[in-house]
Amino acid sequence: MPSKDYEKFEQKAEILKAIAHPVRLCILRGLFKEGPSNVGKMTTCLDIPQATVSQHLAKMKAVGIIKGKRNGTQVIYTLTNVGNISKLVESFLI
Repeated sequence: MPSKDYEKFEQKAEILKAIAHPVRLCILRGLFKEGPSNVGKMTTCLDIPQATVSQHLAKMKAVGIIKGKRNGTQVIYTLTNVGNISKLVESFLI
């Protein structure tokens, strides 16, 4: 297998590992369907502690499938298009 192909597969595997959790799948679906959101809104929707939501967001942000933009004291999270994540969420979670 050519090394470029292997590198692409490694990146895709990291993305799949990052979303392989029910809470993270739910966060991704919410960002896809509802649009940008902050941790407070996600905490209320998911009914889990803010620290837990933040940990899940950090894992997804580390592989680049979500990004956060500071707005005053809040960080607003959105999906990125790394690995065609929007298409994946739409085909798999909607």
